[in-house]
Amino acid sequence: MHIPVKNIKIHPAKQTGGENYKPRDQIYVRKVTGFFQQLRQKMNFFFLAAFALLPWLQYNGHQAILFDIMEQRFTLWGLTLWPQDLTLLAWLFILSAFLLFFVTTFMGRVWCGYLCPQTVWTFIFIWFEEKIEGSANQRKKLDSQKMDFNKFWRKALKHFCWLAFSVLTALTFVGYFVPMQEVFVDFFTFNASFAAAASVWFFAFCTYGNAGWMREIMCLHMCPYARFQSAMFDKDTVTVSYDAKRGENRGARSRKQDPKKLGLGDCIDCNLCVQVCPTGIDIRNGLQYECINCGACVDACNGVMEKMNYAKGLIRYTTEHELQGKKVHLVRSKLIGYAVVLVIMTSLLVVEIANRVPVSLDIIRDRNALARENINGEVENVYTLKILNKSQTDNVYRLSVKGIPNARWIGDREVTVKAADVYTLPISIAVDPYELSEFITDISFVVEQISTDSDVKLEHQSRFFNKR
Repeated sequence: MHIPVKNIKIHPAKQTGGENYKPRDQIYVRKVTGFFQQLRQKMNFFFLAAFALLPWLQYNGHQAILFDIMEQRFTLWGLTLWPQDLTLLAWLFILSAFLLFFVTTFMGRVWCGYLCPQTVWTFIFIWFEEKIEGSANQRKKLDSQKMDFNKFWRKALKHFCWLAFSVLTALTFVGYFVPMQEVFVDFFTFNASFAAAASVWFFAFCTYGNAGWMREIMCLHMCPYARFQSAMFDKDTVTVSYDAKRGENRGARSRKQDPKKLGLGDCIDCNLCVQVCPTGIDIRNGLQYECINCGACVDACNGVMEKMNYAKGLIRYTTEHELQGKKVHLVRSKLIGYAVVLVIMTSLLVVEIANRVPVSLDIIRDRNALARENINGEVENVYTLKILNKSQTDNVYRLSVKGIPNARWIGDREVTVKAADVYTLPISIAVDPYELSEFITDISFVVEQISTDSDVKLEHQSRFFNKR
């Protein structure tokens, strides 16, 4: 079979030394008001306040939320998690991931636009810019000017505010892992440990760099969520979209002119949707992975439509099927699948928490001698019991052993273990050799909480060795 080949002459683009690489243009985000921006600001304020206040809350005399890595103890209100309970944290992370998948399939990338810390802190830093340097046009003009006193003090004050807010952010974040009152007092009195101080300055530097300088770079080039979100999108996913059928052709006109007579659509090509976008994209070019669904372009366009006496919604939250005039399926198999998985995983998490025993027992045998004969002629095994009280109250526990008849317990039988503490108890088990029929006998240590309103009981397997 003969395939005809056609030669195509390619004209290479002219290149000059200065055009081989073009750094990113700085984005001067223009301020916009509207329903979605008010919603975003209120949500940002609520979660920012929660982030700042939660580490300060006390519960039963201790910090309500504390992920104490040094002590290997995570406290969540009335629940204390230890390394043995990390499966619960794994369940929480997996559940959060599937919840994010569910929301993304339904509402697109709204997490990025409304709740992502990178977006929240970026808008906070932009707020400092607006208050100190002025509007987007004023900031752009200021940056183009030579350094003078006016520019110097404004830039200095802006970066000081950025750094101060970054340090407060870092202190609050570190306060989730180190007792909050301790880290605040020690940091400002220069008594903080090297690890604590280094952590604060590291996270302050990251906050200052990410929200102050990198901004959209984090969203466009470093965030993995932007890369795999398309796997969750479908034609019924609600995203910020431009109605091209209604908006094209674009063109400027006065409010008194009829766009139909001019052969124009509703878009007046004002570019406000680009100027207010924190990632600097033009939503009119179609759905792009850089869009974070913050709704800034929606509010900006609705404001223009209102001034032009046109119907709002040229740019709006909608679906691809709706733009095509097709039926929208809000309830669909993918959403149902995610919902079913969420219900199952939530149920399993609740069951695991409900069945969690708030005490743990580790048994360490004496390695020097498996068994020995005491002065009474009994076979004696030595053990070290480590009793971990996972609850947040002091408890008394009764200890016993079963598996060998008439076994004699040498040591304390009742111990008091403080809240979220480990009690180490050395004990011995002595048995008449006539009670032992084998060299190794399986036994069980039993821990029971002595309380009128609790039936906590734990059994832990071990072995008893006979003398050869």
